[in-house]
Amino acid sequence: MSSVNESAVIDDEAFAVRRTIQIAAPVPRVWAAVTEPAHVSEWFGRVELDGAGWGAEGSMTFPGRRLPLRVQAIDEPRSITYLWNNDDALGEPPAGFDEDTATSFTFTLEAVQGGTRLTVVESGFERTSDPAANLASHRAGWTIELDKLVALVEAGA
Repeated sequence: MSSVNESAVIDDEAFAVRRTIQIAAPVPRVWAAVTEPAHVSEWFGRVELDGAGWGAEGSMTFPGRRLPLRVQAIDEPRSITYLWNNDDALGEPPAGFDEDTATSFTFTLEAVQGGTRLTVVESGFERTSDPAANLASHRAGWTIELDKLVALVEAGA
């Protein structure tokens, strides 16, 4: 049975979006769902990376949009940080990876009674074309996408 999780929230001062959810599945299953391209592609955008682990680069593709993506940091099975160029307000992603305008999102996993607590924090919106619009868009996006993650992982638990 899926737990009810709060929606994502905006931290205006930190230019960040945060969401913490409970997933009724063990850490290794959730870790695979947020780190392995084939699993991420099942609930988020289609991920393609040129390798695995720290420094791997590639893309995340949504209908009509291909976003540059990089694995920025990894501490298995506790946290992974991705950089991406997902500036919704611009309308078009850059042709290649642009670290100066990228935001980062970090998944942090913690074993808890009954499963895993997953927190995502996306930050760096002050570097985007319209911080307020992008914060609002990504708050809605993380709510939708992580609900899909919970449903997928719990169905397989």
